[in-house]
Amino acid sequence: MDLQLAGKRALVTGSSSGLGEEIARLLAAEGASVVVHGRDEARTAAVAKAIREAAGEATVAIGDLGTDEGADTVAAAALKAGPIDILVNNVGVYKPTAVWESTSPGEWADIYNINVVSSVRMIQRIVPGMRDRHWGRVIQISSVTGHLPQSSQPHYAASNAARNNLAKSLARDVKHSGVTSNAVAAGGILVPAVREALTHMGKQNGWGDTWEQIEPNLVEALSPNDVGRIGRPRDFAGLVAYLASPMSEYITGTTLRIDGGWYDA
Repeated sequence: MDLQLAGKRALVTGSSSGLGEEIARLLAAEGASVVVHGRDEARTAAVAKAIREAAGEATVAIGDLGTDEGADTVAAAALKAGPIDILVNNVGVYKPTAVWESTSPGEWADIYNINVVSSVRMIQRIVPGMRDRHWGRVIQISSVTGHLPQSSQPHYAASNAARNNLAKSLARDVKHSGVTSNAVAAGGILVPAVREALTHMGKQNGWGDTWEQIEPNLVEALSPNDVGRIGRPRDFAGLVAYLASPMSEYITGTTLRIDGGWYDA
């Protein structure tokens, strides 16, 4: 399927690795010119180089979106070669070991700044141009924990609920402009670091010795779903690419869960 992304320019924040990298690669493969963002210049440049070697178009933007100054730098680099049509706010942090008793108010503020306010910074710098051109796509990457919070990582779950709320509020603000705003609430994402940590956990809990043995048992114990596995980056990137395309123009103000049918209870 042709997603009609040729001629569009996309900025994917936090795309020097993980899900952001997969989104950037897929958007480029579909014909978009991609701005790869990260804080580590070498890793970010390596992703952009790989995209170009695969016949895609990619440039880089380096900066810390946790500050206004960093956001200014990233926006300037992204807009240098032309307007941005697609903004994917993927930057985010989490801390699996965080619990209510030991997570300080300062840590709550820090995670909100990165997971929520960084998106606000980029929206304020990029979306006015979309509105002026009467076309644009804004996509927040959040987590299913925004709907299904656990006792652990309370600050992370709350920040994801805020991301979803942000997407809907923005949709109201840009109504009738040709700009859409949505959120993708992801279930577990199997990137290499996560797989390594979960393999160690699986062996400790007696769920198996290999990943193939561990994964179904781990899913049943921690995040039971109807597919029976953890999501791969491409599972999520495909939905993001569709939402970024002209074909999704009747979808706005919504949060789409992609979690294999994770049970609510």
